[in-house]
Amino acid sequence: MIDFNILTPYLRRKSTWIGSLIMLVLLLALPASLTFLSAQLTQRKLAREGQLIVAMRNAPAVCYEGAEGLQGFEYDLVRSLANHLGLKLKIQYYSTVTDLLSAVVSGECHLVAAGITRTHTRMKHHLFGPDYYHVQQVLAYKRGTAAPEDISDLSGSELTIMANSSYAERLAELQEEGLQISVVADTVSSTEQLLTMVWEEKLKYTITDDNIAAINRRYLPELEIGISITEEQPLAWPINKRYRGLKPIITEWLDNLVLAGKLTNLTEKYYGYIEIFDYVDTRRFHNRIESRLPLYRQMFEAAGEKFGIPWTLLAAMSYQESHWRRRAKSPTGVRGIMMLTLTTARAMGVESRLNPEQSIRGGAKYLAKLETQVPDSVLAGDRLKFALAAYNVGMGHVKDAQQLARELGVDPNRWSELREILPLLSQKTYYSRLKHGYARGYEPVMYVQRILNYRDILENMILEDDQ
Repeated sequence: MIDFNILTPYLRRKSTWIGSLIMLVLLLALPASLTFLSAQLTQRKLAREGQLIVAMRNAPAVCYEGAEGLQGFEYDLVRSLANHLGLKLKIQYYSTVTDLLSAVVSGECHLVAAGITRTHTRMKHHLFGPDYYHVQQVLAYKRGTAAPEDISDLSGSELTIMANSSYAERLAELQEEGLQISVVADTVSSTEQLLTMVWEEKLKYTITDDNIAAINRRYLPELEIGISITEEQPLAWPINKRYRGLKPIITEWLDNLVLAGKLTNLTEKYYGYIEIFDYVDTRRFHNRIESRLPLYRQMFEAAGEKFGIPWTLLAAMSYQESHWRRRAKSPTGVRGIMMLTLTTARAMGVESRLNPEQSIRGGAKYLAKLETQVPDSVLAGDRLKFALAAYNVGMGHVKDAQQLARELGVDPNRWSELREILPLLSQKTYYSRLKHGYARGYEPVMYVQRILNYRDILENMILEDDQ
């Protein structure tokens, strides 16, 4: 028989130890519980309000009017978040970083999505969501201007930058480190406007993020990207502190976006082809938008509407094929503004390949037909890219690349993945075991990327003029 009088002191000590352990577990779990509760309360509050109010800038890297409505890297992200939350997206535009950050502090919006760099100084005053992209600050100048090779070469220079920006913070640090530079903080102009001033030779230099410079370089062909003045810095969304529960909501949503490969696709959509830049070609393209495109624009619009393809994509595709020359001819026998083979032209009902209206209609019809042949498993946003690649190299080779992707453990249904596989079709190790054999696989990759580049320039130049 057990003597409980003997065990009582031990049980009391054990009870105290167990109680302490439970208390410790509760204390450790408290932050997570509070975070979960904050997210739940915020989500309910937003659901009652029925909308997600986002402060943005009207700029190519953020949000702008495209052929199919609003688009932009930041816009597509917040639209995805709003859809995830079941909320209507309401955008409010501001011109400067100061105005954007003031808007989130004053409660005019729920968050800011405008390519805002998360810096130590800003973190003292603002609540940031998770990092979603990384940039570097670079020097921008016009072709022909003396290009500094090192930060120290900027000594004695004058730099005009956007006031209260991350650029201002970095230049202040360099001044404290002893770099003798004159900094002019512009309280009115955006970074894009300052880049235009550099291009117009009203300014010698400015500082910008590398992604902004790369995108704007397509519209300002003589713009050059110079030295970096920072390491990589994270972009993150400032959040209204009265809706702090948005932070864990955004974190979970972004994690799922990354796992699904959607963030990679979005990055590919806007930044995957900006590295392809040919100054002479881009300048020529700008000139021909003004001189040649007006002759054929209505034809592209009509064909695009008939076959459900953005007209700007058809125009970009045609420029890649023929530079909008109605009598273009290649040594292989393809002809016309859409460079159709005789066989394809006949199959698409084109009587004369030199007739631009017939050629454009035939090219659009053929591209639409190729899109129907793209496997259903390919993501909707990538289907036209697969069709464009097939227009260039043939659907058989595209499907071979998909097969090879599966064998190599790569997703065959994402263009961002398949474009890495297509070049392998020129290597005997790979093409010898594929149904359609050898292909110059790098060509369709470049073909698609150049068309996307031309389309993006068109949408920013032509459609902006139409507003």
